[in-house]
Amino acid sequence: MDSPMTRLRSLATFFLAAILPLVFVQPVPAETIVKKRTTYFTIGGRTAEELDNELSRHGPMTQTTGARHPGATRIKFDGELTYVEKGGRCRIGKATVVVDTHLILPRWKNRKTASRDLGFIWDALSSDIKRHEERHAEIARQHARSLEKSLKALPAMRSCEPLQERVQQLSDRAIEAHDADQMRFDRVESVNFERRLIRILESRLERSAKSK
Repeated sequence: MDSPMTRLRSLATFFLAAILPLVFVQPVPAETIVKKRTTYFTIGGRTAEELDNELSRHGPMTQTTGARHPGATRIKFDGELTYVEKGGRCRIGKATVVVDTHLILPRWKNRKTASRDLGFIWDALSSDIKRHEERHAEIARQHARSLEKSLKALPAMRSCEPLQERVQQLSDRAIEAHDADQMRFDRVESVNFERRLIRILESRLERSAKSK
């Protein structure tokens, strides 16, 4: 079964820029807007092998691998930024960074009628898929906030053109850093997947034994 280590990413243009000439407005602190939603795809199956096949058949398709995976996170960055000119200087007026995360997770329709052992396996796997995708969303939020801070810290420049270039540079670097962190996270998770799943199963079995 493909490990739940791949997400879908849609990175839009960061900012719609507007220049407001000869008007002075006190710079407005940027405020990150976080949008998050979760949708589910339903799978069947009554054995571990059938679950494996169902996830492979119905999981979300990833753009990077062209394959289906047990879970995914689509991430989109967007926003609005304005420039203000006065006295031969240009500064950032309003900056809004938007990060939209869409988690796609599996839902097993036969969970209530599953055997105890298969139920334990599914609960461990599905919780790990969810945790993994939630972490992808959190990485995106962290980078959006980091970009916000960088934009707020930009000093006024002699004109808006070099300031726009600086904004573009910051945005490009933010995308590159974001992608690198996401890929690094996937690599670490992939290496530790089996070990992590075993730990989850052992923990759940231990709690179940104590509750009896």
